[in-house]
Amino acid sequence: MTAGGHPLISVHPDELKFNFELEKQSYCDLKVVNNTEHHVAFKVKTTSPKKYFVRPNTNVIQPWDACFIRVTLQAQQEYPPDMQCKDKFLLQSTIVPPNSDVDDLSPDTFNKDGGKTVEECKLRVVYVSPNTGQDNLEDNTLKSSRQSFDDSTSVQQLKDERDAAVRQTQLLRQELDMLRRRRHRKSDPGFSLKFALLVALIGIMVGFLLNLSLSSPSAE
Repeated sequence: MTAGGHPLISVHPDELKFNFELEKQSYCDLKVVNNTEHHVAFKVKTTSPKKYFVRPNTNVIQPWDACFIRVTLQAQQEYPPDMQCKDKFLLQSTIVPPNSDVDDLSPDTFNKDGGKTVEECKLRVVYVSPNTGQDNLEDNTLKSSRQSFDDSTSVQQLKDERDAAVRQTQLLRQELDMLRRRRHRKSDPGFSLKFALLVALIGIMVGFLLNLSLSSPSAE
């Protein structure tokens, strides 16, 4: 650990995830960050060295710097049981002298003999079927299509109701104009009272239909 109690390096992400397809290579990139003011060397080990290609598998990171590791899964001929992988990776790290280069590292750099501090970070391996992502994409596309259809249907229904309300309003206005013209031609008090009541009723209906028309979405 560093003086502040933090590990020498941080690894992101904290697991190796590969899209698994038969007879196809897959890779995963790791970012290794030096959390110290020292030069830190690291080495990558795996329980299945024949399956994976790691570059670089050993390197020296300068203070507060970072580097990337690409781990390549070699093409496989068969699927693992239940797509579960038991492979493990181990990153060892230790402080080395200033300005050290990877070619300067001795064979015992990562040995814990003599009280040397060698930190270890374990990473598990996860296989992901590419069909899973495709199925999710298809499901999301289907849901979006259904939602769009439902939204379009609802909008069309509102437009039809609005158009019907507009047409009804126009008919009521025409009838109101006709009654007004008739009122000027007749002077019967009874007729005037009936006319006033009818006009008031039509006015209420016109106002209601106008409000309905205005509250509906306008045509695009």
